[in-house]
Amino acid sequence: MRWLARRPSGNTGSPKAERADVSGLDSGDALPDTGELPAAAEAFIALFHDENPGAGAFADRMRQVSAEIQAHGTYRHTPGELAFAARVAWRNSSRCIGRLYWRSLRVRDRREMSGAEQIAGECFTHLREATNGGRIRPVITVFAPDASGRPGPRILNAQLSGYAGHQAAGAVIGDPAHLEITRLARELGWRGSDPPGRFDVLPLIVQPSGLPQARFDLPDDAVLQVPLRHPDLAWFRELRLRWYAVPVITDMYLEAGGIRYPAAPFNGWYMCTEIGSRDLADERRYNQLPEIAARMGLSISSPRTLWKDRAVTELNAAVLYSYEMSGVKIADHHTESERFLAHLEKEEQHGRRCPADWSWIVPPAAGSTTPVFHRYYDDFEASPNFYRHDS
Repeated sequence: MRWLARRPSGNTGSPKAERADVSGLDSGDALPDTGELPAAAEAFIALFHDENPGAGAFADRMRQVSAEIQAHGTYRHTPGELAFAARVAWRNSSRCIGRLYWRSLRVRDRREMSGAEQIAGECFTHLREATNGGRIRPVITVFAPDASGRPGPRILNAQLSGYAGHQAAGAVIGDPAHLEITRLARELGWRGSDPPGRFDVLPLIVQPSGLPQARFDLPDDAVLQVPLRHPDLAWFRELRLRWYAVPVITDMYLEAGGIRYPAAPFNGWYMCTEIGSRDLADERRYNQLPEIAARMGLSISSPRTLWKDRAVTELNAAVLYSYEMSGVKIADHHTESERFLAHLEKEEQHGRRCPADWSWIVPPAAGSTTPVFHRYYDDFEASPNFYRHDS
């Protein structure tokens, strides 16, 4: 499942909610306000020690952190604190339905990596480890944080895997959501396929700290792709649709205790409606519903025929079937809705409030048939968390 989070409108110590649905390409975002850093650090360290009783004395750790901030204007999380921060950021992501599994997140600490080639190589390793032969594992790789006067590295793609959007004679071949990153890739020397294809895998574009952007083609063995077919409709193969196995988000930063990690690619696994109801069905994306409806013999002359409802259901059925037949882990929205309510119950048992955005938790297909539809949620900001970079 994609982890969709909001962008703070203020400082990272006490973020305020703001919708942000477009990935950014700007590497010049403001750095954390060090004037508020001590308070943010104390709140995070207190949370860490509260949930990890064996971590040692809180007062001793705070003395170390305070001394680092006084001497350097920032401080460094221990490996244990970093792993805790990443997992709790998932737990606090109010737009993610798959948080039942937050403790299972594998954290790869790569804060010492600074070169573009090193970062790209670790991203490719992340993809291989997360894909795991189709048995998808939740993974995060954390690179260097922002520091006073020196921003950390950035990955400019929205995800590690993605398909290019080619502008051609007033139309778009491929994914319209990726027109800008495709343009940037071409400026950096990427040629793509000839002729341009609908599913050309984009290169990775890395912005190292203080250095020019660099482009890296993804190795074939790092991107597992699933050709889509339908369990009953033989003609579905003729659409030649496909999608990649793992959604590794790269246009968000991890914030914890006033420290911001601008390059921290992370992934869960897909829920079928993300691909079927959004990526392939949205009019501003691949817009496949009219073609599917036509092949089903449905009239698209009026929305009252419910042709979109019927077509999107078959598209989701094809996504589920194809991933299962390819041995790639994928979730359905009915099962994950039940599991999300189980997550809420567990959080209540631990005495924790669970932030949730109803408009994102309810699936984009058959929403009222899922149990998450029929209740209200508390939607509030909590740190650590993931936030979208400013565009």
